[in-house]
Amino acid sequence: MEGSDIVMTPTNVSVSSSPSHSSSPPPPTNPVVVSPCAACKILRRRCVDKCVLAPYFPPSEPLKFTTAHRVFGASNIIKFLQELPESQRADAVSSMVYEANARIRDPVYGCAGAICHLQKQVSELQTQLAKARAEVVNIQTQQANLLALVCMEMAHSEESQELTPQPFGDNYFPNNQYNSSSFSSHSFNGSFLDDNSYGLGSSWEPALWT
Repeated sequence: MEGSDIVMTPTNVSVSSSPSHSSSPPPPTNPVVVSPCAACKILRRRCVDKCVLAPYFPPSEPLKFTTAHRVFGASNIIKFLQELPESQRADAVSSMVYEANARIRDPVYGCAGAICHLQKQVSELQTQLAKARAEVVNIQTQQANLLALVCMEMAHSEESQELTPQPFGDNYFPNNQYNSSSFSSHSFNGSFLDDNSYGLGSSWEPALWT
């Protein structure tokens, strides 16, 4: 067609440029650098994977192996650990380090000196405990005796109050029996005496009028 212009616009096609995850190579891994244990570092030897000393002498505690090595020696420590099962090796290492420290502090007696000192303290504390228990028993006995004495005094005071005579009155004799009889007897005696006195007076009165 003449006289007509045809304009063609190109179409944009989007293509994903991200690669697939399955085709991407794995990232490179950094090699793990294993530091030698304190024992191998001090002994200046290569620390193997199955080092007997590595689990018990980490690189952060060099003084621990130095102390044990100074007293027992590396070969003896390795020999001791190899003769024990793995469940007892940690306690054995702690015991060797403690004994080595005690030997350095006290070259003559070492760990035995510390044990004797602790046993002496235990004996002294047991003696003090026995004395304290004896004092407690003594105090309890004194308290029981004092309580019994107080009870006896209270019982004695009650008995003395019961035996004390009451003041004279109408209630002193029961049912006023003694009071009525005594009153009648006194009245009778009084009248008898009065009569006798009057009779005697009349009989013995001298004759004034003759």
